[in-house]
Amino acid sequence: MKQIIECVPNFSEGNDMSVIRQITDQIEAVEGVRLIDVDPGKATNRTVVTFVGTPDEVCEAAYRAVKKASEVIDMRRHHGAHPRFGATDVCPLVPVSNITMDEVVVYARKLAERIGKELDIPVYCYEFAAFKPERRNLANCRSGEYEGLKEKLANPEWKPDFGPSKFNATAGATAVGARNFLVAYNVNLNTTSVRRANSVAFDVRERGRVMREGDPVTGRIVKDEKGNPVMIPGTLKKVKAIGWYIEEYGIAQISMNLTDITITSIHQAFDEVCKAAGERGIRVTGSEIVGVVPLKAMLDAGRHYLKLQQRSTGIPDSEIIRIAVRSLGLNDIHPFDPDKKIIEYILQDKSGKSLVDMSVTAFTEETASESPAPGGGSISATMGALGAALGTMVANLSSHKRGWDDRWEEFSDWAEKGKHYYAKLLQMVDEDTRAFNRLMDAFGLPKANEDEAQERKKAIQDATRNAMEVPLQVMQLCKDSMEVMKAMAEIGNPNSVSDAGVGTIAALAGVRGAFLNVRINASGLEDKEFVHKIIDKGEQIEQEAIRLEQEILKTVKEKIEKS
Repeated sequence: MKQIIECVPNFSEGNDMSVIRQITDQIEAVEGVRLIDVDPGKATNRTVVTFVGTPDEVCEAAYRAVKKASEVIDMRRHHGAHPRFGATDVCPLVPVSNITMDEVVVYARKLAERIGKELDIPVYCYEFAAFKPERRNLANCRSGEYEGLKEKLANPEWKPDFGPSKFNATAGATAVGARNFLVAYNVNLNTTSVRRANSVAFDVRERGRVMREGDPVTGRIVKDEKGNPVMIPGTLKKVKAIGWYIEEYGIAQISMNLTDITITSIHQAFDEVCKAAGERGIRVTGSEIVGVVPLKAMLDAGRHYLKLQQRSTGIPDSEIIRIAVRSLGLNDIHPFDPDKKIIEYILQDKSGKSLVDMSVTAFTEETASESPAPGGGSISATMGALGAALGTMVANLSSHKRGWDDRWEEFSDWAEKGKHYYAKLLQMVDEDTRAFNRLMDAFGLPKANEDEAQERKKAIQDATRNAMEVPLQVMQLCKDSMEVMKAMAEIGNPNSVSDAGVGTIAALAGVRGAFLNVRINASGLEDKEFVHKIIDKGEQIEQEAIRLEQEILKTVKEKIEKS
């Protein structure tokens, strides 16, 4: 699974599109990065750019964009409504999938160091990337803005984390951070009243509403010892919200920024707004996600509503997303297209060249063609994936069986396990073919001189090692998936016990087929210690899988005979 991060740099130019294009061209030139959004603001004279991709590539694109911005933006002539202190004012990195915040912090600090060292721009690290508590808040880092930057840099307490303490008159300074994903999320109401919408917004937002004496609307505002208004906190943490009227739609909305969806998720925000609105006689008619959203956020929402219905969550992601879209009313105003709104789907390779995207007929015919790939390794992974999918099917059917309502969660958990195995094995279908192609590419390297011959030999050995490790992973996954079939044969819907048996047979075929690929590649590897280790491991997996198959099929046959 690829690691994916988002970068949302803000550049201090919002009017000259030729300048903005020069910056975004740098981003789009980096392979492995997808430019998602460019949002210029004339009044703020500021452009917010959003792009996503794999971490190294995103950091490279960010560096190039910061470099170009320092060349085409002159802060001495900049004026705008938004606080700012540099040509690239802020450059946050955001974890999207398969990466931790701690890992993103490392990338952010490396990016900050490179900007400071190579571009001579003072850099402050903020949010999770901050080195000092007082610099965690972006507003503190940017205090004094560009006009006060020269004086700020002269203060030892505000020495930049990276780069010079010298004032860079044209580029200013940059804040590089790591933060959680922010979702701009609006909930639609069946009212046109901004005042009533604001009442709901104040109920839910973290800041809440001002405390008043007597009447909550007209009463005198209560203040603390320092003269600041006392606030009654709302119900949702890490949420900013306001009510507004959208003339285009003819409705009022609760406009929210979910500043940390690990604290308050989309579905939690939606449910809380529904509750608060209902208490005020207002109905929620749907919602909209502005911009893009991580896959996990949509899957979490879908699973949440499935669990409320006591339904299995071990169903395909596409079905979970459909449940989320319907439950959140994301089609209320305009259609929600997962391919255009979910980051991971935006980044998907849509060339249609992957084996798993083929129809069954096309895949079978490609296997039968003169091409040596896909071969036995990919077919073994396919058999394993189909076996695990059958086990998952039995679990899903069992969770819906009439009279078994009190056990739906147990079977849902088994379905989730089965889904994990077949999803991993589907990845291995193409991974095995890539391993084969890598080996063929290594054999095709030139060997005209000693250096080339040595480089070719190393490449062949590395590729051969990989060509053994990939089918060994397939073996392990196929064997491990049999735990699902075993459980379903024992406790699952008895009407589907034969499916658990067929899934077991397919899984064992995957184990044995993959082991043949481990063995045939072993002959070409010079590291015999590694070979013995892998073969021994493979034999252990195969013997355990054979034992499991015999045990499971015994149960299956006994249940069929009793039926």
